[in-house]
Amino acid sequence: MLSGFEKILLTLLLLVLMTGMGATLSFENFREVVRKPKGPIVGFLSQFGWMPLISFTLAYGFSLRPEFAIGLIIVGCTPAGTTSNLFTYFSKADVALSISMTILTTFGGVVMMPVLLYLYATPFTSQEIKIPYGSIVITLLLVLVPVVVGILIRKKSPAVAKRVEKAGSLAGIAVLILLIISSLVRNIDLLKRTTFDMFLCATLLGAVGFLMGYISAKIFKMSEGSSRAVAFETGIQNSPLAFGIIIASFQSEMQVDLLWLPMLYALMVLLSGLCLTLLFRGCSKTHPSTVE
Repeated sequence: MLSGFEKILLTLLLLVLMTGMGATLSFENFREVVRKPKGPIVGFLSQFGWMPLISFTLAYGFSLRPEFAIGLIIVGCTPAGTTSNLFTYFSKADVALSISMTILTTFGGVVMMPVLLYLYATPFTSQEIKIPYGSIVITLLLVLVPVVVGILIRKKSPAVAKRVEKAGSLAGIAVLILLIISSLVRNIDLLKRTTFDMFLCATLLGAVGFLMGYISAKIFKMSEGSSRAVAFETGIQNSPLAFGIIIASFQSEMQVDLLWLPMLYALMVLLSGLCLTLLFRGCSKTHPSTVE
């Protein structure tokens, strides 16, 4: 878990990052998404269809201890987070679609999470799982407000928007470095005690999610840029929200084991997302006309 200073720093960096992304967009980009809603619909169904099912299948298939299974399933049932927007941006994919899907799945999570957690977590626990709705509101504000600011900056001064975009890119790199380093440093003892099956489950949840999201988009004949956005939006969950659910729902003596796989997932999905971004960027250089 991040310290108070790290949380403040991360929030500031995310605000700069999302403002930078907004500076690459216009309101017309989002109107286009609304006019052609196939992307958000596919992303929504992929997010709340594949991820809970993948997490349950991994927990059951690898016979995880109940507390580990519950932690993994809670991650699988959360909506996407802002990190998916970051990877979409660096992959030269459809940022407007990514942000739209993040907003839609975060709103939708208010209804979908209780239903999915009841469906998939009940075989492992009878504990009532509480949803911290305040965290959902914070996620929405963290996405909406800076993006709108960035759009308005671009509308008023494209030259300033270019500088804001550059600052956002640097902030995005800083976010990745901060998250990866803090995860490694804080969880080094946890990593030493983690079994191979746990590593595999934490890694596969994101990796299989990327694959299924991408395949789902392609089945519906979405463009390469949109398919990449759906892939990231599917595989990358809102880990802080998962932490909040666990802390709000379970006694402190149970939280260490319950948080184990969510924290491990948060690290592994950053690394696998980084690898996928490099792969997508390499494909874009080889076939520059493939991303729309």
